Amino acid sequence: MGEADLALESVTKTFTLGPQELHVLQGCDLALAPGDALAITGRSGSGKSTLLHLIGTLDEPSSGTLRIGGEDPFALSEPELARFRNRTVGFIFQDHHLLPQYTVLENVMIPTLAFPGEGGDEAWARELLERVGLSDRLAHRPAELSGGERQRVAVARALVNRPALLLCDEPTGNLDKKNADAVIDLLLELNAGSERILVVVTHSAEIAARFPRRAELDEGRCVEA
Repeated sequence: MGEADLALESVTKTFTLGPQELHVLQGCDLALAPGDALAITGRSGSGKSTLLHLIGTLDEPSSGTLRIGGEDPFALSEPELARFRNRTVGFIFQDHHLLPQYTVLENVMIPTLAFPGEGGDEAWARELLERVGLSDRLAHRPAELSGGERQRVAVARALVNRPALLLCDEPTGNLDKKNADAVIDLLLELNAGSERILVVVTHSAEIAARFPRRAELDEGRCVEA
């Protein structure tokens, strides 16, 4: 895609629980340009993961508008949306979600299999693994790696299709401080000078302080610091 602008206007998300409605997001506004790096904080249950799922097109807003590169992804058919998501969005979660039966290189290549020829290739996967410091681990399986190494594999996997958006949901939540700092170093380093938009949800004020842009979810709204 061309410019990877991300724009949310008056986005809400309501969940229906039996006779009750839970209003998680109540009018979120957010605008990010290519190269921006944003950390989102907020108390537990404030809607951080919900917001990230909406941005990643894993869920649809109850109201409001969300545009990525000027396009409304929710106007696409389900097959078109799946292709758009695969091509445009990379995800990193708290758990690495690596497949234990596959090697490091094979795990990184998995996102390229959904729509062959539209994303990355093996040469790019190998380059990414070199950039995250795992060029000597290509044939290893996840059980042979440390927790920090597994999360670095997850970073490479998220980038293999050259996404315009990289979304990270508590990517350091399962790591000790040393490995957590290393993963954040890596994310910021890989995003520096790129046209990619990086959004990281974290409970850590210390991690958030390292990002050039910061926002907090407060009473269902995204308030930028």
